[in-house]
Amino acid sequence: MLGMQNELLGLYEQSGRAWPDRMKSVMDLWSELAMKLFATQSVPEAFQVYQKYEAHRMQMAAEDGRQLFGECQKITHKITRSLLSGWRSGIT
Repeated sequence: MLGMQNELLGLYEQSGRAWPDRMKSVMDLWSELAMKLFATQSVPEAFQVYQKYEAHRMQMAAEDGRQLFGECQKITHKITRSLLSGWRSGIT
């Protein structure tokens, strides 16, 4: 049980380190968008800039979803493996 807790703690720490970096990249993206929008000369140009950045933001959101799903899978696998191991040892 202690081994499982240590493994889970390691997974949580690993996950916790990745998200602040991602938040910084999102903030950088929006900051860059603001600068580019400010520099536009027309409404159609502003829409093009916004459309490009929105597509990039959506791609980042999809990546975040995949990363979160993968992290949840790892945690679920660790818990399941530990529970099955404990259940098997209780049988023998």
